Amino acid sequence: MNMSVEFKAGQIVYLEHSDRRLYAEVIQVVVSRQLCWVRPWLLVAFTQEIPQIIDLRDASDLLWSINLFQPALDTEVIGFLSEVLAKQPKPGQILDAKQQLNQFIHEIWQAQKESSEC
Repeated sequence: MNMSVEFKAGQIVYLEHSDRRLYAEVIQVVVSRQLCWVRPWLLVAFTQEIPQIIDLRDASDLLWSINLFQPALDTEVIGFLSEVLAKQPKPGQILDAKQQLNQFIHEIWQAQKESSEC
């Protein structure tokens, strides 16, 4: 990410890893530590013709390196969010969504760790 980009509270950003994107709302930027406190919204997997969208609005907030976030386009997020809002989560989906978020974050952490060891 370009360090000249400054995120603001309420802005939608994303973390990208492999074929997935985590869309989240910025809650606060901790400039002194180069961290971004975000509230996850959606995890979108682009593995098929129709993206798989996972609702993460009940997941825990994240504090993550601001350098890995990119600003999201409103038009892109609105399309995904409208699909999620049209469906009621089934029992068990919330727990599954939290597990998928946890796995996604672990994969990003592992990739960052491996790239810093090189």
